[in-house]
Amino acid sequence: MVSRKVTVKNPSGLHLRPAGNLCRMAIRYNCRVEFRCRGGTANAKSVLSVLGACVKCGDEIEVICEGEDEEQALREVTAAIEEGLGEGSEYSV
Repeated sequence: MVSRKVTVKNPSGLHLRPAGNLCRMAIRYNCRVEFRCRGGTANAKSVLSVLGACVKCGDEIEVICEGEDEEQALREVTAAIEEGLGEGSEYSV
């Protein structure tokens, strides 16, 4: 299991579009991909779970990956979050 804390920079937090982008990215990996925010845990492979976490701009989340491709998943998912998950950036998932 590997984890890393990252701050959400999207002005509107993880609303539907960035949540969908996060899920599409997380589904690519065989490992479990989730995050912790304000004491709760969300499955990054589920749009409803991500939306239910109510992540706002400036919130720090801890991305947790566990499984065979955990290192790559953690590296790429946290980079995407730092770059705004396709909103107002050059990053595309």
